[in-house]
Amino acid sequence: MQWVDVPAPAPGPGEVLIRQTAVGLNYIDTYHRSGLYPLALPCGLGSEAAGVVEALGAGVEDFSPGDRVAYAGSAPGAYAELRAMPAARLVKLPRGISDRLAAALMLKGMTAHYLLRRTFPVKRGDTLLVHAAAGGVGSVLVPWAVHLGATVIGTAGSADKVERARASGCHHAINYRTQDFVAEVKKLTEGRGVDVVYDAVGGDTFVKSLDCLRPLGMMVNFGNAAGKAPAIEPLILTAKGSLFLTRPSLKDYVARREDLLNAAKALFHVIRSGVVTPAIGQTYALKDAARAHADLEARKTTGTTLLLP
Repeated sequence: MQWVDVPAPAPGPGEVLIRQTAVGLNYIDTYHRSGLYPLALPCGLGSEAAGVVEALGAGVEDFSPGDRVAYAGSAPGAYAELRAMPAARLVKLPRGISDRLAAALMLKGMTAHYLLRRTFPVKRGDTLLVHAAAGGVGSVLVPWAVHLGATVIGTAGSADKVERARASGCHHAINYRTQDFVAEVKKLTEGRGVDVVYDAVGGDTFVKSLDCLRPLGMMVNFGNAAGKAPAIEPLILTAKGSLFLTRPSLKDYVARREDLLNAAKALFHVIRSGVVTPAIGQTYALKDAARAHADLEARKTTGTTLLLP
């Protein structure tokens, strides 16, 4: 990745020109860069940002110059100072939600929303296993799940991150590098297993996680931080208790504007009410995006990361 000058974009019909003030860094950006999730080139990177409306394209009526807006889960291209975006994919930022907070949390927060409220509607009394509980999505999902009345078991890969997972609300936190998380989950649930596993790690964690589920439990694999999940025979789901398996994506859950607005509204509510009290873990200059990617993949980051134009 290199920092280069390109012509400033102009908003087309139905588009808004945004001067971006903060860009969110997410693991999916590394998948796009590596080719794990192929893109048609040439293409930019980055799926979320916040900023101020500078100009409107023809037919745009819901926004005005000066509005603070944010977006997430759209086509890659957020690593920029100026960006023309479809107005239908933007949300206005309310008071109390800063540009930096929105850029750091729109994608992760709306991901936590669909995981908790739609993919597996969490209710009081449920027990969850959350991998990477100290990560970007985990730091939002965990306190939100606790607020819903769930018991949360979190995993992390270092003593420091285990403490961060506890601080975010995990009732139990497991260091998967030094502990057998399957055995620990079975002990904590008295052999029953958890109702749902939220797995953004993949790799070897995936198959072991199936052994943490109760019969009829749900495995939600939504990331590949440790590599792609291995291929499995469908019959393994039967053998382990008629399990459910899903591989969801935010873009499908917010494809309709109504769903996008509802997800953003729910996220802003839990932030403003204090349910989720996020802290931005680190910031980089946007021109240093390559270093930010390297640190993210080396697991040197915690919580949310911003790139600043």
